[in-house]
Amino acid sequence: MKVYKFGGASVRSAEGVRNLRHIVEDERGGLFVIVSAMGKTTNALETVVDHFMAGRREEALAAFEVSVAYHNGIVEELFGGADVPASVSSSAPVSVPASVTALYDEARAVLASPTPAGSDFERWYDRIVSYGELLSTTIVSEYLNASGVANRWVDMRECFATDDRFKYASVDMEATEIRLKAIVLSEALRGEGSASDTGGAGDAGGVNVFVGQGFIGASPAGETTTLGREGSDYSAAVVASALDAESVSIWKDVPGVLNADPKIFPESTFIPELTYLDAIELAFSGAQIIHPKTIKPLQNKNIPLYVRPFGDKHAVGSVIREKIAAPVEVPILILKREQVLMTIRPRDYSFVLEEKMGDIFAVFERFGIKANLVQTSAVSMSVSIDRTRHLDELAGALEAGGFAVRYNEDMELLTVRGYTPECLQRYGRGPEVYLAQRTRRILRIVRPRTV
Repeated sequence: MKVYKFGGASVRSAEGVRNLRHIVEDERGGLFVIVSAMGKTTNALETVVDHFMAGRREEALAAFEVSVAYHNGIVEELFGGADVPASVSSSAPVSVPASVTALYDEARAVLASPTPAGSDFERWYDRIVSYGELLSTTIVSEYLNASGVANRWVDMRECFATDDRFKYASVDMEATEIRLKAIVLSEALRGEGSASDTGGAGDAGGVNVFVGQGFIGASPAGETTTLGREGSDYSAAVVASALDAESVSIWKDVPGVLNADPKIFPESTFIPELTYLDAIELAFSGAQIIHPKTIKPLQNKNIPLYVRPFGDKHAVGSVIREKIAAPVEVPILILKREQVLMTIRPRDYSFVLEEKMGDIFAVFERFGIKANLVQTSAVSMSVSIDRTRHLDELAGALEAGGFAVRYNEDMELLTVRGYTPECLQRYGRGPEVYLAQRTRRILRIVRPRTV
């Protein structure tokens, strides 16, 4: 079994879905395909959630119809265009609109329900935003089936057992493994039964390609949960671990892992190999290579992770594994935008000792906020955090706990791993640097947003 993950950029158009088929059609062994929401659908559905939670029902429904039109355009091009293979055009028009329309109607019914209390934001966020993945995988699965790549669509809410921490759910690995293996085994048994009944090879029975959603699961009560933004990478890793996959491939619009985002740093360099530790450090610092939680399930079972170019299925790309031939020699630059630099000090000017730090981080935990960088002095603590809708609530809770709070918005965090003297001179000094940290290998600075 292999696991392939395709992100939103890969399936943002009909052309992208066709290319996905081109990539998976030659796989002869078992393949589990994880697909994200198409294009910027998650962002669009977040706008729907904002309208819905504010009681602007008509605006929410109107914003959702924009996504409906976008997906309908892709469906029409895939199944109704002049260049569609005969096998597709003859079989798809009945099943695809029915499947997709059912999801549209389901989402519209949710948006027509009474506006819930504001404290339920995360629960309703998960319920509404998850339609992005449900729509994308339905379209992809239908297109693969109609064009000769037999597959089974899998509702990952029936596979991924999570807790009920909405928007940031954690996966119960043991329960999830049991569910995933049961699905794969049921297809294998169906194929064997077909072969024995007909004397054939089982082609009319079980399939060995599965298409499931990234990012989503279900709570013990059966409510839809999400694993955090960019959680589809983590979904792929969980599936790989549960099924003892031989590898995971994440297909992206870059040649592989680069030492910097080429859209920000044009002089970026290709990196052929990284260790699991390298990848964990980079992901924690904000690198867009993979989701931060992705590596652990793979490391546990020594499963290699490939980052491969979506435009060339024969390219090896970069690989992340336990051991590599040579260490990474170039500086790696990671820019994490939408940061808030918060300075916190006890009002009584007491030292920021362990008990005070514990109080501060307990408040952070209450609001589901992670510190990306922490620096302390005798009487204050500075913390860089992701921009959050709970910022005012967070500051208020800290002030109620006896702390004075100041913060700067529109900041960014730049991490340079393996920095050189030139990097230090270029990035680590100057009046635009609000906070800087440096170890022997890593330089981290917080500064006002540059773009």
